Amino acid sequence: MLLQVLSLICKVTALVTALLTFGIGGCGYRFTAAGAPLPENIRSVSAPIMANRTGEPAFEVVVTQALRDQLVRAGVLGARNTEAEIIGEIVNIYAGPLLSGAYRASLVVDLKLIKNGRTISATRVSGNEDYPVSSRPGDILELEGNRQAALKRLAESTMREGYDRLSTGW
Repeated sequence: MLLQVLSLICKVTALVTALLTFGIGGCGYRFTAAGAPLPENIRSVSAPIMANRTGEPAFEVVVTQALRDQLVRAGVLGARNTEAEIIGEIVNIYAGPLLSGAYRASLVVDLKLIKNGRTISATRVSGNEDYPVSSRPGDILELEGNRQAALKRLAESTMREGYDRLSTGW
């Protein structure tokens, strides 16, 4: 009986591994080869803290970290004295209720890839992320926690798209 259970666990594990390995291409994630060159063969960039033109305090730290994480995944994040930098500005952020009873966070960010004082590539990226109301009516702390988690996911997805656009010149 124990051998049958262990065999079943191994088969399920193999199936899950295969699904994750082969199914990940359809879920919106893309992999960039480490060190893949940016336009003009830029091999390393820095990403200083973004300007925040919104009323969301310290959100520039969250968005900048999301961009830096993306640069690390792409293998191009460098120190301060790099050949290029990505300058960002958070233009707009909004979070509010939907008719369905959920909430939606929206973000707009301008990004520029700059080399030797010259703009190589620029883009404006935007995105939305829905999040649930609190499970306990009137629980403001849970609602704020849901909002913060949605803003973090939104920053990550928006910066992934922003990097893709800057690297392809789109």
